[in-house]
Amino acid sequence: MKDTSRVEKNKIKKNTEDWVIDIISYFVVILLAITIILPFLQVITISVSPSRVVNSFGFHLYPKEFDFSGYKTILQAPSFWKSYGNTVLRTVIGTSLSILITAMTAYPLSHVHLPYRRGIMKFIVFTMYFSGGMIPFYLLIKAIGLYNNFLVYIIPGMLSAYNLIIVRNYYMNIPDTLEESARIDGAGNWRILFQIMMPLSKPVLATVSLWVAVYHWNAWTDNMLYVTKKELFVVQYVLQTILKSGKTQDMEMTTDVVVHTETMKMAALILTLIPIVCVYPFIQKYFVKGIMVGSVKG
Repeated sequence: MKDTSRVEKNKIKKNTEDWVIDIISYFVVILLAITIILPFLQVITISVSPSRVVNSFGFHLYPKEFDFSGYKTILQAPSFWKSYGNTVLRTVIGTSLSILITAMTAYPLSHVHLPYRRGIMKFIVFTMYFSGGMIPFYLLIKAIGLYNNFLVYIIPGMLSAYNLIIVRNYYMNIPDTLEESARIDGAGNWRILFQIMMPLSKPVLATVSLWVAVYHWNAWTDNMLYVTKKELFVVQYVLQTILKSGKTQDMEMTTDVVVHTETMKMAALILTLIPIVCVYPFIQKYFVKGIMVGSVKG
């Protein structure tokens, strides 16, 4: 009887602790969600509100009046659409090549018997902590002909050491028996990589793809440093110019519509967020599996 009552008390105590932990967890998650949602709602509200409403009411969560002149002005700017196209092209090409190169590089490094494997990995890790600096990198970009070249958006960031390690570790968790069976059937390295390793690595490749895509979509500093041709500008650099100056002439607007500066800023911000917001829910399910499994082995 004593043992039974003791077990019941422990069970009740454990359930109580679980409830406390759940309540705290939900409270923290809800608090974090509020801190994210409120600013986002504010941005949407300002983007569709007339200037007099923005000036009068300040912070408000829903539009009191609607005015889409900010969107109209941004959407009628030829330079905005040109930069938008450059960003889409950069994101698609950059992400595709980065995933391909990362997968191809991680495959041989996942084999324990690869000659000089440890030395190669140490060299890769070294690049994560040390670099030549901005000025030597700038001189290198000019020397190899990437200055004012669209490829400056693609080539320098094609391979990330961190992403390479994550994908390599994921490969190491795939049973060796699959590769051995494929070799017995006559498959070579290329066939094993593209028909076995990469299909089995969809979670980590999807996760890394989103990381790379977000990087390319949000990047603008390389545009600022290495590109002066307006036809090669990316949308985030144009957005940064709008947010910094708020002058429509900086974008070579072709419309005479006068809009409130904040309205135009928030409208441009919303338009640049739409693609990533639409893509993220479809890849989110791979996050936990891709990161956890890809971070186990060293």
